[in-house]
Amino acid sequence: METLKMSRLERRRLEILSRVKSGKLRLTEASELLGIGYRQMKRVWRRYQLEGDGGLIHGLRGRQSNHQGCRSLKKRVLARYAKSYSDHGPTLAAECLAEEGLKVSVSTLRRWLSQAGLWLRQRQRKEHRRRRPRRDHYGELVQMDGSHHDWFEGRCEWAVLMVMIDDATGRIDARFFPEETQAAAFEMMQRYAMSHGLPAALYVDRAGIYRSDREPTAEEILAKKEPKTQFGRAMETLGIRLILAHSPQAKGRVERMNGTLQDRLVKALRRRRIKHLSTANRFLEEEFLGPFNARFGKTPAKAADRHRTVTAEIDLRRVLAVHEERVVQNDWTVRWNNRFLQLERDSDAAPGDRVTVCEQLDGRLRLFWGDRELAYGTTRTEPRTTRRRRPPRHGPTKSNQGRRPSPTHPWRGRDTKGSRRRSPRRRGRGRFAALRSLRSLRCANRPRPR
Repeated sequence: METLKMSRLERRRLEILSRVKSGKLRLTEASELLGIGYRQMKRVWRRYQLEGDGGLIHGLRGRQSNHQGCRSLKKRVLARYAKSYSDHGPTLAAECLAEEGLKVSVSTLRRWLSQAGLWLRQRQRKEHRRRRPRRDHYGELVQMDGSHHDWFEGRCEWAVLMVMIDDATGRIDARFFPEETQAAAFEMMQRYAMSHGLPAALYVDRAGIYRSDREPTAEEILAKKEPKTQFGRAMETLGIRLILAHSPQAKGRVERMNGTLQDRLVKALRRRRIKHLSTANRFLEEEFLGPFNARFGKTPAKAADRHRTVTAEIDLRRVLAVHEERVVQNDWTVRWNNRFLQLERDSDAAPGDRVTVCEQLDGRLRLFWGDRELAYGTTRTEPRTTRRRRPPRHGPTKSNQGRRPSPTHPWRGRDTKGSRRRSPRRRGRGRFAALRSLRSLRCANRPRPR
């Protein structure tokens, strides 16, 4: 007995035609129930009478499509994907395969990979959030974040990619650093300002580089100002509004860009076999960022540019640096990191005045008294006093557990002969003497350990 696989529509036709065969329905009524024309209904009825139930099954079922691609191309594409691009998505894999001469559309490659079980799209339902629309002007808002990732896949130590993305256009600037530090944030901001200008606002997370946890000083309380970090002070000086995000989703544009770069940039570094930060930064500037921004960049809603030009009056090296206040000592010196900076004889600052020490990214030290820069001579280091250290202990740590006190220990209360031992201290008077007597009596009645 032959087994037939029928669709829902074919089973519906079989039911209607069975009623027609038994004389319960006419062909006109059956055509109305099936929603087909009377002439088509007669063709279906004729095929059903000649072939039976199998005549209702579609004739192309089980046959290969005439529009399918070349089998040899499919075989080569799947083999190449499994060998070199197993962790690539269909879109990126199609681009890489096209460079090798294996041109196939993204939809076709996605279908081939799904059928072969080489790629599975994972969908995870997340919390519902409303997407914030892009800003209208270029330079109105810039998001910055550091992405910690194994960018070199073991060829080098883990690094941080500092990414800055314009909210209106989606254009990015990126650079590798060993760690996400204050100096890295300063250098990234300086490079961006020299290339594009000063943005109107900067969106960052609430890391310790951008957010201060210290208590406000008396002067800040009177001025109604919040404590600021070195980076926050620099942004205030440059007139850039610093916005601290309360969640990763708030600055989702740069977070999603980090995910894109962790996919595309990692594979690009792998294809170039790059294993040094300097080489990777040169690759970013010369080869990667230009084509990437040209392809994925957007046109802003309004043509006006909100970046401010860095004029000669703005000293970026001074602003994007570490600033600390120090007091001039009586010997006309200023102490900084265990060093003494000797001021010149004709200096404007006097002992007791407060000066600002500015340590730039290149390590240069500059002294300022207000807006005036002070000259200083050679620095000298304070001699360190050598402290005598205890020799390190060797062996296991000693413990008193399991030790038994000596027979003459004061806690025993009696000596070895059983006679009561007198305390060498002078007995007091009053209630303290009574308490001592009571304690001695308790010790006397306490059984001795054997």
